[in-house]
Amino acid sequence: MPCTTILVGKKASYDGSTIVARNEDSSNGEFCPKRFVAREAPKAGAVYRSVISHLEIELSEPGMRYTAMPNADLKEGLWEEAGFNERNVGMSATETITTNERVLAADPLVRYDAATGTPGGIGEEDMVTLVLPYATSARDGVLRLGALLERCGTYEMNGVAFSDADEIWWLETVGGHHWIARRVPDDSYVTMPNQLGIDDFDLDDAFGAQGEHLCSADLREWMAANHLDLTLGVRGSHFNPREAFGSHSDSDHVYNTPRAWAMQRFLSPHAGPWDTAAPAADFGPESDRIPWCREPERKVTIEDVKYVLSLHYQGTPYDPYGTNPAHAGVRGRYRPIGINRNSQLAVLQLRPDVAPERAALQWIAYGSNAFNALVPLYASVTETPAYFEDTTTRVTSESFYWANRLVGALADAAYGACLPHVERYQQALPARCAALIRACDAKGGSLEACNAAIADECRRQTEDLLDKVLYEASMRMRNAFSRSDG
Repeated sequence: MPCTTILVGKKASYDGSTIVARNEDSSNGEFCPKRFVAREAPKAGAVYRSVISHLEIELSEPGMRYTAMPNADLKEGLWEEAGFNERNVGMSATETITTNERVLAADPLVRYDAATGTPGGIGEEDMVTLVLPYATSARDGVLRLGALLERCGTYEMNGVAFSDADEIWWLETVGGHHWIARRVPDDSYVTMPNQLGIDDFDLDDAFGAQGEHLCSADLREWMAANHLDLTLGVRGSHFNPREAFGSHSDSDHVYNTPRAWAMQRFLSPHAGPWDTAAPAADFGPESDRIPWCREPERKVTIEDVKYVLSLHYQGTPYDPYGTNPAHAGVRGRYRPIGINRNSQLAVLQLRPDVAPERAALQWIAYGSNAFNALVPLYASVTETPAYFEDTTTRVTSESFYWANRLVGALADAAYGACLPHVERYQQALPARCAALIRACDAKGGSLEACNAAIADECRRQTEDLLDKVLYEASMRMRNAFSRSDG
């Protein structure tokens, strides 16, 4: 699934929160309607059945209550994507990532064989459902998913984030059964654009203290047997997984690396030069050397996270909405982050300064991020508002998902006229909803009641925006005529 991820360590965030955020994007040529739900705790002895892989896994232990962002159409399974469990462990899965032929030859992906009925491995469809209800910490989530990967395999390369109040971990699958995971430095942020990202890994730590690195049990021997370490010179126990396991294809330089460039250009503007004319330079949009993690120049806010996950290269020659004639030859060259195919954005924030039952906020947005707004919801709940949950495959403005889809399609067609309305909405709605959260924190009110009030505010402001962009778009229809009747 095409996606973009940003992870923010607790010392890099504005309030000491750990922040995990990821766009889930649909494949080209389709929509993927999404819902926000609260799941009951799974019972011990249940059997999970994967739609894509035809794999059955017994869930032998009881789980915990959790939130999720599943598909409205279950033809390919649940795809629960992101949420918190009742222990305030967050999980976001998955970021589809790249690999190379050497890895696939050494450890082939495990795909369903229809001819023989042989099940495949686990994938994005399954991971949140199989791991999040059982994870007792971010590190425990990594180890649980790692054990499943080693046992069952996977049919795709994926990156997965886990968080708790103290740590964020990032796991990347390597071939069919292998994996690596690295702890996000507390003072840094991580940018991930559909490409294997970890660029430094300490094998001695992974097979020793495991303070910052974890991996599959036989990774070191497997790498040696298949000559996967491409490091030149002596680097001790460190190697570069991006070189060993990832890709550097021509398509990466159009589809992937420019997104990391755009995010880091915004969050670390003076680390540059970001706008160099040489595409292969260390800081250019096609560079293979943009780091996996970097310290920001100031603390990162929720608004920053939303902005970078909505980027369409504003302020550069590559903006598809740009109007400078001199940029016509490069406009739209690179794949935007805020794209028409954004399905949902989930920002998992664990706040350090409130009671544990109020600490987990799951910020959500539906549809194209260039035109939507990000709103906070308490995650420690047993039910979610219908406006966010009752998405179906039927297009209707009664659904927050479909209302945002309509806004995006209309506003894109009349971008200049609609942009002021969209910008006011993008500021007013999150501000009002965050104020409702603050009031509920202060008064100790019901979490479900606060989420319901946020849903009412979302409906009111989104319907108002839809009315405005519909008018602006209709006034620019090609069959318009300025003379009225009479």
